[in-house]
Amino acid sequence: MTPLFPSEENSTPIQPNLPNAEVVYYPHFFSEKKAYTYFETLLKETNWQQDDITVFGKTYKQPRLTALYGENGKSYSYSGITMTPLPLTPVLTKIKNKVEEISNVKFNVVLLNLYRDGKDSNGWHSDDEKELGENPVIASVSFGAERIFHLKHKQDKASKYKVNLKNGSLLVMKGQTQHFWKHQIPKTKKSVSPRINLTFRKIMSS
Repeated sequence: MTPLFPSEENSTPIQPNLPNAEVVYYPHFFSEKKAYTYFETLLKETNWQQDDITVFGKTYKQPRLTALYGENGKSYSYSGITMTPLPLTPVLTKIKNKVEEISNVKFNVVLLNLYRDGKDSNGWHSDDEKELGENPVIASVSFGAERIFHLKHKQDKASKYKVNLKNGSLLVMKGQTQHFWKHQIPKTKKSVSPRINLTFRKIMSS
């Protein structure tokens, strides 16, 4: 097998054998150089915001910054937060086009997350909002620092999976994954640089 180097783009997938799930990971979807260029551009150009979340009656700041961009102007709601998308920028459109080529799915919205350091996180959840349809395809692109991505089965506690999401990587979840699995980006005490995550989705017409 030809070794992979951080500088080369490669769409060779890794497909873990998970029950009730279809997950495909491309560790070198973008070259390291291109990934860092995208990271710097998105960091500067994105209209980042920090929303409040209410959990068990307590309200606190979401532990990361977010932004929503899309094509149809339709709002997207998750975790009690409703966001209205801004128009897609040229760089987001360029990334989206490449993701669509390999996933064979036309996406119309992208949720961006900025993890500023190891204290920023995303708790256990499924991307199963009604506006995404029955079996949504979620395509997640990572730029910047590596962070660990955890998956756990909702019913079978023994079924777990984790992967270190590399700079320039793509993770695609499809089929029944959101019905049977939850995922998270946990906090870490390690000193880590910022990471930007783009999750491409398709909001269905009502």
